[in-house]
Amino acid sequence: MKTPRTVLVALLAAVALTACAGPDDEPAGPGSTGAAPTTSQPDPVPSASPSRPDPTWKGGASTPPGVGETTLSGTIRAGVEPNCLLLDDHLLVGGPRDLLKAGAKVEVTGRPEPGMVTTCQQGTPFVVESARRG
Repeated sequence: MKTPRTVLVALLAAVALTACAGPDDEPAGPGSTGAAPTTSQPDPVPSASPSRPDPTWKGGASTPPGVGETTLSGTIRAGVEPNCLLLDDHLLVGGPRDLLKAGAKVEVTGRPEPGMVTTCQQGTPFVVESARRG
């Protein structure tokens, strides 16, 4: 009686595992570790289409220099989490880190990305395209 039950459990487990595989999943071949291949290319910065200004944002932005770009100026402050830099209520993402440091007075150009997920948990993400001392 136990043998048919064991076979049934093994069969159901095999069906469940097969159902989890998507159409793009490749079976692991001999000698394969099953790990995804790595590349040496850096992660791309999320692209954004030109968008309307955020109506909830209240800050010191100047007239946009280009489509979807904004210029912010002021003194950078450190965020609560390590390596998080804030300018006004914007979280600075990217840009030259030798220039963008807590306490530095700067002018940055870029675009706000309110939907971007970060680990900093504060400020509206602002993707920096360029920066200069202010």
